[in-house]
Amino acid sequence: MKTRSMTAAIVAGAVASAVTSLSVATPANAQAKEKCYGVSLKGKNDCKAGAGTTCAGTSTVDYQGNAWTLVPAGTCVTMELPDGRKGSLTELDRDLPKA
Repeated sequence: MKTRSMTAAIVAGAVASAVTSLSVATPANAQAKEKCYGVSLKGKNDCKAGAGTTCAGTSTVDYQGNAWTLVPAGTCVTMELPDGRKGSLTELDRDLPKA
């Protein structure tokens, strides 16, 4: 009889654990991100910085149009940048490094 009650307790504990893990909330600081081109400072891009570069941290010009950074979703095109520049969800042909 003890074996049966121990088994039932183990099963109940496993079920409770599984239900708890399913109901864990997403942390408040986790939010959707989007690639935003033309907003990175020199060497601060997340990835893609045009020909001759590899990936993160390889942009060579501030606000390089073909380099992107992850930003909170919905903020890219409304970011205020110097000289009236705007971020873009697609690559830009502006502020590219000189060849």
